[in-house]
Parts: sequence; C-alpha cells; structure tokens
Amino acid sequence: MSALRIELRRSAAAGAALLAVAVGVAALYLAPGRWSEGWMSLTLTIKEYLLLLWPIALAAGAWQGRREHRAKVGELFTSTPRSRARRMLPVLVAMGATLGLAFLLVVGAGGMRIASTAAYFPPDVVAITLVGAFSLVAAAWLGLGIGRLLPALVTAPVLAVAGVLLVFFTAVMRPDWMGAILSPAYGSSPFYPFQTIDPRVTAALAIFMGGLALTGVLLLVAQGPRTATAAALPVLLGFGVATALVPRDEASLVAPIDPVARELVCTDDAPKVCVTRVNANVLDALTPLARQGLAALAKMPNAPTQAHEDTRAYLSEDLPARDPAVVTITVRIDEHGGLAHPAAVVPEMVFGLGTGYGNLDCERDGAVERAAAYHLLGREPVSDVGVIPGMIEEDPQLNAEAVALWRDLQKLPAPEAIARVTAVRDAILACQNPTGLLSR
Repeated sequence: MSALRIELRRSAAAGAALLAVAVGVAALYLAPGRWSEGWMSLTLTIKEYLLLLWPIALAAGAWQGRREHRAKVGELFTSTPRSRARRMLPVLVAMGATLGLAFLLVVGAGGMRIASTAAYFPPDVVAITLVGAFSLVAAAWLGLGIGRLLPALVTAPVLAVAGVLLVFFTAVMRPDWMGAILSPAYGSSPFYPFQTIDPRVTAALAIFMGGLALTGVLLLVAQGPRTATAAALPVLLGFGVATALVPRDEASLVAPIDPVARELVCTDDAPKVCVTRVNANVLDALTPLARQGLAALAKMPNAPTQAHEDTRAYLSEDLPARDPAVVTITVRIDEHGGLAHPAAVVPEMVFGLGTGYGNLDCERDGAVERAAAYHLLGREPVSDVGVIPGMIEEDPQLNAEAVALWRDLQKLPAPEAIARVTAVRDAILACQNPTGLLSR
C-alpha cells in the first residue's frame, strides 16, 4: 500500500486521470443535447468519446512505461531481490485504477444532470459502462508495455495519434462484427432513443480488451525476448474467443433495439396519448398538445383518435402497417431532458392529415396538403421554416400557392370545405395526386 501511495503521488496516473476526466466532462457539456434523452443516450455518447479518452490512457501508459529508461535505473532494479512483476504491480494498479475511475467519474458527471428527468434505466447501461472503464485500463496497461519496449520520447505522442486512428477506423470498418470486437467506440452512434448495444457485443469487447490488457502486462514484466514475443498470445487468444462470441446479424450489430425502452406508456383517459418508456417523463407536457392535434384532425370523418410516439427503428425495419386510429408524433427531447419544440407538435400532427408515414412513391402536392392542414388548424398557412425543426429553407412559391388555396376554402360553407379536405386525405391514402381537389 505504501508503494501504491507513492505511485499515485509521483507517477503519471493521477495526472492522466484528471486529464481524462477534464476532456470527457468538457466533451459532454459542450453538447448536452446529444445525451439528455436518458441513461442509454448518455452511455452511448461517453462510449463515443472513447475516441478521445482511449488514446489518452494509451499515451499516459507509454509515458509511464519509459520511466526506468528515462531515469537510467533499469540495471539497478534488476540487481534487487524483488521480481520485476512485483515491482510493477503498484504501477499497474495505479494506472489502471485511476483511469478506470476517471471513466466512471465522467459517467457520473453526466448522470447528475439527467437523474431527475431520465424515466428509464436500462440494465445494459451497467455492463457497457464497466466495459468502457475496463477499456481504459487495458489501454493504460498496453501503453505501459509498449512504453517499456520502445522507451523513446516520441512513443507516447505517436501512440496518442495512433490510438485515435485505431478507435475511429476500427469502429467503421467492415464487416461490422470485426469493428464490434476491435473498437471500444463501436455502436455508439445514436439513431433513436430506444437504441442499445447487444450484450454479446459488450462481452466480445470485454474479452478482447482483456487480451490487450494481459499483453500489456506481459510486455511490461518481460525479462527477455521470448517472454516479449509470447506477450502477443493473450491478444490473439482474446480476439479468437471474441470472434466466436460476437453476433453476425445486422439487427444485433447496427443500432439494436431495447424492446422495453420502446414499450408505449399511455395516458389513462381518452383521447389516448402514448410515448415510449424512455421518454415517459414528457408525457404530461405532450398530452395537451397531442390532444389539440387530435381535435383538429377530428373535424374530418374517420379521423385518428389516438396519438402515439413514432417508434420506427428505421435502420432495420420496414414501414409499419398503418393504423387508421393512430397518428404518430415525433418526440424530441431538449438539452434539459424536457419536451423540445412544443410549438411544432400540433402542426406536425396535422400536416399529414392523419395519414401516417405515407407512400414515398406516390405523387404529392405540398401546396394542397398545406392548405388543407391549415384549414383544420384554423389559421393562414405559413412557411415550414421556423415551424418544423430542422427546416432551413423552402420555395416561397409553395406557401403562396397554399395561402391562395386556403383563402378559397374559407369562402366555402364549412361542410363543403371539410369535404374537400377529406378528399385530399383520401387521395393521399389511395396514392393519388391531390392536385385540384381543393379548387374543383
């Protein structure tokens, strides 16, 4: 314990851990909107930031590994009765423990922000977080071994750059299962809030990182060229075992789904409004807005009577069958974990006239659909820019045409105007061009 305290005080362990915490927390809080949806979003974001943290751990280990060479005490230590493995144990514990703890502190720093808003805690978060922390331990130990083997001044900075390239390019390499084994950042690109990482992918990464860690230890304590050569065996064995374990199917590798997170949580009273379990904290804020949208659509016959959050896993699933009783809502979460863009909820619900996702191969008329939707909303059409999040430009002529059609609708008796709007909806459902239906 005395030797460990000395290592913590005098080695690069504490400094490397502080740097990792500073980089990780800064990266998180520069873009809090990326992970404010919940615990899995936070976990995936920090896993992505291993692109920065893993090279830091690798370079810090390499810098520490050349300490004996730098101090020119290698021959002196070999003359002592203590084995090299015993002498290196405090170094391994100090570097591994501090950097592993650094990763957990970064997770904790993000967790404090979302603890009051995150409605669902996926069990997979624990395993992914622990393996992420272990990957930094593996990087530090591998760096120690390489630093001892190649004790040049440039080793640490070269390894830092190489670590960034390694983590990035292995994460996007093909086939996907290879990237899942080799990159600690694999699977971290967020596509939808109910995304997860397959437990077999997490286990495969843990096994490979274990092989890397043991290789680093053997390089650090090796007494001769044979031992140094044998150090390659653990990483090769780890890769072999991970290869046998990792899944091969795309559904398990590319943004897999957590079915519990995707379950719908609904209001007790009607009209029913439902959101996914992972977004259950915004149900109260969303409900009155969704019911306004349903009330607008209810002006048409056979309109939807329920509003559900869009639960498409668009990377791995086809468009779901349309339910005429349900209109889907895109739920967005702001950087504080609340409902983002509440003013867009009602317009987005009504713009499709309750037709759902629609057939992308059908002919559409944006001006006609906009005029019909704004008739239901009871106000003059405006450009989607500033109404729909992410919309940055559109043809001004589109809205001008919609306004002209809308004004014509206002001159008609209410039943006739609604009949024409309904005809537009029915044409969309039948995959027919609605042009001319409002002005016939």
